[in-house]
Amino acid sequence: MPDPHAVNSMFARIAGRYDTANRLLSGGVDLWWRRRLVGKVKQSAPGDVLDLATGSGDVAFALAKVLPPASHITGMDFCQPMLDEAIAKRSADSSGARIVFKQGDGLALPVADRTFDAVTVSFGLRNMADRHLALTEMRRALRPGGHVHVLEFSQPYKWFRPIYYFYLRRILPRIAGVITGDRGAYDYLNASIESYPGHQEMSGELTRAGFTKVNVVRMTCGIVALHSGQA
Repeated sequence: MPDPHAVNSMFARIAGRYDTANRLLSGGVDLWWRRRLVGKVKQSAPGDVLDLATGSGDVAFALAKVLPPASHITGMDFCQPMLDEAIAKRSADSSGARIVFKQGDGLALPVADRTFDAVTVSFGLRNMADRHLALTEMRRALRPGGHVHVLEFSQPYKWFRPIYYFYLRRILPRIAGVITGDRGAYDYLNASIESYPGHQEMSGELTRAGFTKVNVVRMTCGIVALHSGQA
């Protein structure tokens, strides 16, 4: 499992170039993945939303643009330099006035039980030291009938795996090293992607954490999966 201190330090080092790296390394497809997540959240028109592992706030800002005016959005991350990037963006984004950014650990959420109607986490769950604990914390924070939405890397279709793993292991770290100046961070991220469960196993983890009506949408040859479940 990931070492929380090492993960925090790693994201602190790359925070300033995190968005640029995401756009270039995914060819911009990461924006589409997040739009799919936001569209899924919008369907239930939640009043109070927690965007966990919010990072630089991309999902939180996108939610603020599409949810009803009465909705409240909290962006939470345990890495303060990443939150600083999100807060800096807020001054240039009119929708940011609806978002409260705060520091918090996904393994011990600093919120009361049954606080939110929806919890989202995008590309952050695999970096948490205890996925089951993180998922049970999300469920605790949800009101009855609320929804969790997990957007995360997954295991691709079998025919695509040799191509994908070659890119992850040989090409991506080199490009990321040039962009961020920290190739080691992306060596870790690649390893975390390869060791993450496939979509069926992840569905099982959500069920074991107490979620019902679990469903999954696979995207881009299966390299990313959007899981949803109900508390």
